[in-house]
Amino acid sequence: MKSYFLLSFLVCANFLNINVCQANHSNNWAVLVDTSRFWFNYRHVANVLSIYRSVKRLGIPDSQIILMVADDMACNPRNPSPATVFNNADQQLNVYGDDVEVDFRGYEVTVENFVRLLTGRLPPDTPRSKQLLTDEGSNILIYLTGHGGDGFLKFQDSEEVTSQELADALEQMWQKRRYHEIFFMIDTCQASSMYEKFYSPNILAMASSLVGEDSLSHHVDPAIGVYIIDRYTFYALKFLENVKLKSRISMKSFLGVCPKQDCISTVGVRIDLFHRDLAKVPITDFFGSVRPVELTFDFLDISNTPL
Repeated sequence: MKSYFLLSFLVCANFLNINVCQANHSNNWAVLVDTSRFWFNYRHVANVLSIYRSVKRLGIPDSQIILMVADDMACNPRNPSPATVFNNADQQLNVYGDDVEVDFRGYEVTVENFVRLLTGRLPPDTPRSKQLLTDEGSNILIYLTGHGGDGFLKFQDSEEVTSQELADALEQMWQKRRYHEIFFMIDTCQASSMYEKFYSPNILAMASSLVGEDSLSHHVDPAIGVYIIDRYTFYALKFLENVKLKSRISMKSFLGVCPKQDCISTVGVRIDLFHRDLAKVPITDFFGSVRPVELTFDFLDISNTPL
């Protein structure tokens, strides 16, 4: 009988003098949402596309990324460089690129679609590309950017999701075994108000500003004529650019990514629902991809296998 070891749920093992370390989850997903639209919100599109680029670089495939964005910047008539979105004033990095897969675009970016996506309560004819096909072994990065206030996040200036609605959606996910751990990351004004009502286990949350504070933009590109990235996301990306798939950088280090002298707003963190030592949680547990490994000590006879 074939003997083998599946390492997806092992923390660390050593076989044949090869050290294999894995997180205790089996797959990684990312839900990346820009809740605004219109040209003057260019920076929010740059925010979400920059995070999208980072998680793809670290190994999360498009099939496990849900990207919700108005997608109205690259081809906006006011864009001096059509088919591009930049996140720096030098225009050296086009985060729109040629391989962006938008799953919910334009007026599909609604509170209903967002909540249904998280909870799995989608119509039966919904294509797989628009489904969050997670399970109890899934680590999920949820990143939100846009305009918010105390206890709410606006969706395209027409509706809002409240902190209680979001908390209840995450509880439904837990009850339905749709996640192992969640890293909730939000860049908006009064952002920490959106995680205050969370009550489900295994959630680590980080916000760009506390209640009563604005979350500020970073810099203007004179050629484009608008702010092109927010401060918190700018410094988060600066940190992530130094992360490699095999990096030992911890989530504890990432939580200090934007001190007040840089962000001007105060970054909020909530750790009481998360029960692992953050110093021992690799940042790639949320921004990277699990690569399950199978080891076998049996010899396989492939001499008669057709080429």
